[in-house]
This record gives sequence, structure tokens and C-alpha cells, in this order.
Amino acid sequence: MKKICIVGASGKLGQYMVQHALDRGYEVVGVCRERSVGKLDGFKGRITIFPGATNDREVIRQAVARCDGVLTVLAPWGVQQYSSGTAQAVMDFAAPGARLIFSCGCHISLDVKDVYSWKLRAIVKYAGGLARFLRLAELDDQVEACRRIFASNTRWTVVRGSDLEEGESHGLPVWSRHVGDSILESNLTRRVDFALFMVAAVENDELIHECPAIVGCRTPSALTIKTGG
Repeated sequence: MKKICIVGASGKLGQYMVQHALDRGYEVVGVCRERSVGKLDGFKGRITIFPGATNDREVIRQAVARCDGVLTVLAPWGVQQYSSGTAQAVMDFAAPGARLIFSCGCHISLDVKDVYSWKLRAIVKYAGGLARFLRLAELDDQVEACRRIFASNTRWTVVRGSDLEEGESHGLPVWSRHVGDSILESNLTRRVDFALFMVAAVENDELIHECPAIVGCRTPSALTIKTGG
């Protein structure tokens, strides 16, 4: 049985990842803030929980020990380098050869081939600036976190999401290497399927050192590409 650590397990995405991992027979370890432990009561007795901030290096060191994979939600909360601190701790303490899967926004870019809409650029610039001014979130720190991940020699994958919605699973999302690809035009994914992609990536070596941008497999843009329309 493989052992999987989910960093940020109590959030909506994290809880879906926990369920998908359990469904696949993995031994699951979760990291979440102490005040959020109660959100995982539905998994009591089936997972091991390490309470604490996800950028707490000692918490991460204990949680990722002997794990075959670590799935991390790179949350940009606050202005204390939360994302980069979390990513660095995971990379520093994960077992050699472990699969490291990170979730992030689509504003992250591995190369210069992504094509962003004016709307997204405006959101990142102005909404991101306001969030930083109010000390609520720091999108630039997600950029720094991914810079460190991309430069590392770990077996990483960074999954870039689209707009998310709730609902029953539609199946594994489709992906492209670059934002701006026509297959991504619908820009919508079921949150449960985002989680499914994260968990499935643990055993998909084709995604090592990739930064896939995903979209729901039943969205119009994905279906158009599939049918050749």
C-alpha cells in the first residue's frame, strides 16, 4: 500500500483528495490547521492527521516521513510567504524519489508560451495587489513557490486549475502544457475532478516536470477538441 500525505487536507479540494486517495487504497496522512481538524471528522479512524500550519517545517517533516507521494495545496494566505514556505518544507523533507504534486492558479507559468487574457492579467494585477495591501493573500508568493519547485531536482508536478464548480464527478480532466490552448477555453472544472487529477498524477510519470493546465473533460472546449469540431 502506498502512503500519501495531503497538505491542506481540510479544505474543499483537500477533502476530495483524501476521499480519492482512500478509494485507491492509499494510506493517507493529512496536514491542516488545528482549528480545521474538525472538518475531517468524516474520515476519523481512516487517516492520520498532523495539526499545524502547512508552512510549519516540523509539522511537515513529521507528516511526509516515509510517504510515497505528497499532494500540496499552495494556498497564498496572508503575507508570511505561506506558499513558498510550504513548498520548501515539502521539498526539503519528502523522501527521496517521492512524487510531489502541487496545486496552483493558472497565473503560474513554466515557460514563456502561455497566453493570458486581459481579464486574467487584470485580476492578478489589481485584485492580487488589493489582497496584498489588505494582507489577505500574496499571489506573488505562489510565483516564488513555483520558481523553487521548477528549479528543484524533485519529481514534481504543478497542476494549474481553472474556475471551479461543485457537482458530481465528470471524470479525469483534460490538460494542456500552455494556458491559451483552445482546449482550455471553457475554463471550468468540477472541484472533485481537480482533486482526482491531483491524486491520479501520483502514478502518472508522464506528468513529472510538467505544469499542466486543466479543464473539465465534459466542457464544450474539451468536447470540441475530442470530436474534431
